[in-house]
Amino acid sequence: MMFEKLRERWDLKSSWQVIIILIVFACTGFTVMFLKEPILSLIAAKEERNWVFTTVYYILILPVYFLILLFYGFIFGQSKFFLSFVKKTLNRFKRDK
Repeated sequence: MMFEKLRERWDLKSSWQVIIILIVFACTGFTVMFLKEPILSLIAAKEERNWVFTTVYYILILPVYFLILLFYGFIFGQSKFFLSFVKKTLNRFKRDK
């Protein structure tokens, strides 16, 4: 079952916890989606946006996404999981020297 695989992969205690975590990811995605247009409208008109602008937006929205993810994780009682998730994700961006 899909929930069991996710539970094992994420080292969670129950399938219910997997459901809550998936809800947090969904809430975060919807929030970022709803915030996109108002934020972009403050910066530039729709006609003025090009692929460079869009690329820069996606790079800059990443920290906002993580903050929203941590916020929802806290609200749903999964802050420990999401703090660890964000740390692991950010560590993947670091370059080995």
